[in-house]
Amino acid sequence: MVISALELLGYFIAWSLFYFGISHYIAKLSKDKWVEWAKSSESDDDLLIILEPIVDEIEGRTHEMLENFQSSFFGSLGAASKKMDDATGQSTIKAITKDNPIMGLVAEMLMKRSGIEGLLNTQNNPEVGGKQSQKSPGLGLK
Repeated sequence: MVISALELLGYFIAWSLFYFGISHYIAKLSKDKWVEWAKSSESDDDLLIILEPIVDEIEGRTHEMLENFQSSFFGSLGAASKKMDDATGQSTIKAITKDNPIMGLVAEMLMKRSGIEGLLNTQNNPEVGGKQSQKSPGLGLK
């Protein structure tokens, strides 16, 4: 039996179409069975075992990201606190009064009472207490 090139090409096309069709049919059946199994309650334990490495990787990355955030946040918070202490002079006052606890207590009470805004306003506003009473031109007396 001799097969011509044209017949060989025909067999090739027929088998290719058959293989293409059967492979897609099998893939669809497989996908449908997988989805059905994954939605059933029988798969819960198996899915947890299968997905455990992925969950561990996510937890590890989340933990690393949280540590990085904490270090950067508390570092910037510490720097901001230092700048605030330097701006208000509280660190200087604490250093001066560390040998005398009573003086330190009085200074701390004054700092708390006036607040940071009060300290900043007195340093930045030269007109504190600068307003003078205005005299009216006439008191209504003749």
